[in-house]
Amino acid sequence: MGEAASTTTPRERYRQQVRSEIKERAWEQITDAGLSALSLNGIARLMGLSATGIYRYFTSRDELLRELVHDAHRSLVGTLRTAAAQGKGDLAGLGQALRRWALDDPQRYFLVHGPPVPGYHAPADVAALAAEIMHILTDACAEVPEARASTPGTPLKDGPGPSGRAETASAQRLALSFRTRLHGVLSLELGGHFAGMECDPALLYQAELDLLVSH
Repeated sequence: MGEAASTTTPRERYRQQVRSEIKERAWEQITDAGLSALSLNGIARLMGLSATGIYRYFTSRDELLRELVHDAHRSLVGTLRTAAAQGKGDLAGLGQALRRWALDDPQRYFLVHGPPVPGYHAPADVAALAAEIMHILTDACAEVPEARASTPGTPLKDGPGPSGRAETASAQRLALSFRTRLHGVLSLELGGHFAGMECDPALLYQAELDLLVSH
């Protein structure tokens, strides 16, 4: 048994288990009916908790939402890290890992890349995870030959990457293109906007990815 587990009291473990179940129920609500369906009272009924009892675990719907957004970002960071560790840290590998992650849970994808949630302000830890996602992509873009030299006139500035090495403005610009172009295709696909079109989303996504890789 690890040190963290040995110092956790039974009450703390129970609290963590209940919080985990609440989040699972929340994802079920969101998957079934969208973010607007997220309801602490509804979760309390499903779990046999009182309307006030659930607030011992999450003080508000906003707190629960912040946890879900944090978990979604952390999941994406983990996916990209794994792809890089498995030798798939190039743009092509990261692009395919991103698509598999998005298709596996569209609502989780939209929590990260969908329209802003009214009244929601990302805390510092979520902002740090979002920055890490960009660092991972920029790191891969720096390996693209054409992106190794900074492009004159670009508004982006060179800066340190996650490993401390300089990130050229061209690599950052390519990473931005990666996010905007691929997320554009994914958002349309997951939103059902290709229905009725003579378009294969998977082939369109691959074509965009190929263009980026051959930058």
